[in-house]
Amino acid sequence: MSNNSDFRPGLEGVVAVETEIMEPDRDGGMLRYRGVDVEPLIGKVPYENVWGLLVDDDLHSTMPDPEPYEPVGLTGNAPADLQAETARLGGEWKLGKLNEISVEQAREDLGRLSAQMMSIVARSARVADGKTDAVPDEVVAKGKTAAEKFLLRWRGEADPRAVKAVDTYWICTAEHGLNASTFTARVVASTGADCGAALSAAVGALSGPLHGGAPAYVKPMLEEVTRMGDPEKWVHDALANRKRIMGFGHRVYRAEDPRSRILKRTAKELGSPQYEVAEQLERVALKALQEKSPDRVLATNVEYYSAIVLDVAEIPPPLAPAMFACSRVAGWSAHILEQKRTGRLFRPSARYVGPAERDLSDVP
Repeated sequence: MSNNSDFRPGLEGVVAVETEIMEPDRDGGMLRYRGVDVEPLIGKVPYENVWGLLVDDDLHSTMPDPEPYEPVGLTGNAPADLQAETARLGGEWKLGKLNEISVEQAREDLGRLSAQMMSIVARSARVADGKTDAVPDEVVAKGKTAAEKFLLRWRGEADPRAVKAVDTYWICTAEHGLNASTFTARVVASTGADCGAALSAAVGALSGPLHGGAPAYVKPMLEEVTRMGDPEKWVHDALANRKRIMGFGHRVYRAEDPRSRILKRTAKELGSPQYEVAEQLERVALKALQEKSPDRVLATNVEYYSAIVLDVAEIPPPLAPAMFACSRVAGWSAHILEQKRTGRLFRPSARYVGPAERDLSDVP
């Protein structure tokens, strides 16, 4: 590997875009969508209006309801179903290429796709539950918010606590800068591909466990701690065995992750049965991690209390990545539109560090 100072593995610290969409306060533990602090939005406006803030810079604008559509061959594996169906929609709806359509048309396409992606996840989750029938549209229509309609489409019922849990989680994770999936969406958008291709690619980037999958591992970790009944011993054993403690540390924040603060409060308000053990483990883990790495800031991140909040809504861990994708359609859509306006194709450079010129006979 090259050790030249201008090479950054993973593009760490490289400024690739200028954006007006989101600003994390790295040192102060604040999160703002287009300059608006996220925390006061919770409980005041539903997710679909936050989608409007991110995409249109307008809290009165909303993500539309999904239109009638029949997914093909849902498997119950929501992340895979979502990626496949989102790509399929590009052809099914005959979506235009981003470099050939107007900004207004692109925004309409993104609204249709965002709404439909939530519907696909809900229907895939229903298949995973062993249900072969679809919830009637008139039942889903009774929902007042996107989160309530999502749960109605999935289960045919929507407990208010579950609605609040899902809505809060979606708002907290709707956007977070140029992470792997958002960068993927922008790269694909920069080629002029249609919006379905860009969003489908983003889902694919989100399906890996290193980006967006951590909440799926937090709940089993907490259950293991509960069975042991000794958080201090569990943390000691985990560190001794070089086992990763999920939900701590973040590559952006050098202070508390503000999303964790909001979700922790929500978990307590909703009476999460795992809140007490989560708080105990958090306290012990933070102390041990600080002692182990005194020069690093390893605060609780969004994934830790996301798992607790999602558990209130009885979201099974395998569904966590798809729930994250549902929330992130807002941020992805905003970035795709912003990328379209730049009209610039991403084409980074690579430095060759392989063998020098050699004869074919020298190749093993």
